[in-house]
Amino acid sequence: MTNDKIIEILKAIAARIEEQKDYLTELDNEIADGDHGVNMAKGFNAVVTKLDAMAGKDIGSLLKTTGMTLVSTVGGSAGPLYGTAFMKAGAVLKDKMEIGSQELVQALEAAIGGIKMRGKATTGEKTMLDAICPAYDAMKAAVDAGEDMKQAVARAVEAARAGVEYTKTIKATKGRASYIGDRSIGHQDPGATSALYMLEVLLEQI
Repeated sequence: MTNDKIIEILKAIAARIEEQKDYLTELDNEIADGDHGVNMAKGFNAVVTKLDAMAGKDIGSLLKTTGMTLVSTVGGSAGPLYGTAFMKAGAVLKDKMEIGSQELVQALEAAIGGIKMRGKATTGEKTMLDAICPAYDAMKAAVDAGEDMKQAVARAVEAARAGVEYTKTIKATKGRASYIGDRSIGHQDPGATSALYMLEVLLEQI
C-alpha cells in the first residue's frame, strides 16, 4: 500500500463513519452517553480536511496527523484512544512511502499498545479492544502463514466481527458503560463496532 492509498483509505473510513454515525450513536445511547457516532464523524471529517495537503508525505506522517486530529476533535474517550492508536501506528511507519503485510501487522500491534496504555484496558472489558485484538491475532497468523495482505485483512475482519458479537455477551468494566454494570450485557459495544468499520473499509480498499 502506498501513501496515496492510505489517503484513500482514510477518506473512505471517514465516509463510512459518517454513514453509520446514527447507528453508532444508537448503540452508545443504550450503554453510555450517546455521542460516539457524532464524535467519531466530527473527528474523521476534520481528518479529511487535512489529507489533500498531506499528499506526498510519508505514511507515518499521515497516521500521526490523523491521530493528533482525532485527539483534538473527538470528545469522550474515543478521541484519546483512537488518536493514540493512529499516532503509535504512525511512529512505527515513520518515513515509509509504501508498506506491506508485515508493516501492517506491526502498525496494528503498536496501535493496540497505545490503546491499552491510554485506556488502561485489556480484552474482555467490552471495549474496542475486543474487536481489534482478535483482528490482530488473525492477521498476524495469516501473514506468518504466508497469506497475502487481502487474505490476512479478510481474516482480521472476520475475527473483528466475532469480537463485536462477543461484546454483547459481557459486562462493561471500562468507561461510561461500566456505570450500568450487568445492564450492559446484551448490548453491542460502539467502540468495537467503529473499529470493525475501519477494518472493513481497509479490506474493501485493498
